[in-house]
Amino acid sequence: MQNVYTVGQVNSYIKNMFEQDFLLQELSVKGEVSNCKYHSSGHIYFTLKDSKGIIACVMFAGNRSGLNFRMAEGMQVIARGTVTVFERDGKYQLYAKSIRRDGDGALYEQFGQLKKKLEELGMFAPEYKKPIPRYIRTLGVVTAPTGAAVRDIINIASRRNPYVQILLYPALVQGEGASESIVRGIKLLEEKQVDVMIVGRGGGSIEDLWAFNEEAVAQAVFDCQIPIISAVGHETDTTIIDFVSDLRAPTPSAAAELAVYDVGEAFACLEGFRISLYRQIQGKLRLGRASLKALEVQLKMGSPMGRIREKRSALMSMEDKLVMAMKNRILHDRHRMAVYIERLKGLSPLDKLNQGYSYAEDGNGRTLNDIHKVSLGDLIQVYVKNGKIQASVTGKWPVEREEI
Repeated sequence: MQNVYTVGQVNSYIKNMFEQDFLLQELSVKGEVSNCKYHSSGHIYFTLKDSKGIIACVMFAGNRSGLNFRMAEGMQVIARGTVTVFERDGKYQLYAKSIRRDGDGALYEQFGQLKKKLEELGMFAPEYKKPIPRYIRTLGVVTAPTGAAVRDIINIASRRNPYVQILLYPALVQGEGASESIVRGIKLLEEKQVDVMIVGRGGGSIEDLWAFNEEAVAQAVFDCQIPIISAVGHETDTTIIDFVSDLRAPTPSAAAELAVYDVGEAFACLEGFRISLYRQIQGKLRLGRASLKALEVQLKMGSPMGRIREKRSALMSMEDKLVMAMKNRILHDRHRMAVYIERLKGLSPLDKLNQGYSYAEDGNGRTLNDIHKVSLGDLIQVYVKNGKIQASVTGKWPVEREEI
């Protein structure tokens, strides 16, 4: 009996046959783009066709980094990738890894050769890159006088800083004579001594952007003493001057933002500095006033008049204390003197004389208190309360103590 296979088995078998064919694993297919759809996931679904047939194609989002143009209906392209079977639908399709426009191959080869040459000459070296000034007064622009690129640059630069002067050199950016026109624009704006220069244009195919891949333009950018920002095409577009310029911008609008500082941010920053400075000044003033007040108190306490008043008050207090001490001392001494007077009164010879006692001296003024100190016939002086008596010793007799 003949074997019976499922649909899935057949599709899997056919896919395996495709995968074993080395030719289908890496091939380039040329055709006209049809039914091109950019999915929200980033994948691109399209069909390639020619006069004899069509083939379904898909480019996953992970492979889009090398796609530098947007595909459109009727565009002639060359897609390189793998042909295999999508088992679920039983259809084969081309899984594109890279896509380029048909006829661009020679240009891409020329682009690669020039890039390699200039890189070997050191024109891409970072040490030759000039810094973009943060604040500028004049902006030079080398681009077409009409189109979205120049409008975007003028609008964004004017919005960010209306005080910046924009000098536009209306250059040819496509076709015959474009590279010479760009070189003249760079040299003329360099003579005008602009602060920074933007060289670029809007997006387009590799043929449209080719003027910016010319060696003469790259040399002019490298030799220019003014910092140059390249702004050619969209973010995915890459030209030779992007490697030579001092800074690459993904779009002309981004170039204007990189070249012109936002004056609103500057004013806001200055306002912040003003507020901070005001607060610091106020703090310094408060500290100064407090310090001045403390010094004022110290000055009052340490001034000559203040010290004189302080010493005068101290002297007056000491004077009061001294007067009081003298009064107390005098009073105390008077009391002691009165006591001594009373004591002296009790010991005074005069008081004794007033009481009927007398006092005797010999002829030499010595007190007579012993009968053996005089002899019979000696003259003696006898003191009584109202005078003295001179007498002569006519006799002397010892007296017993008990008789006293």
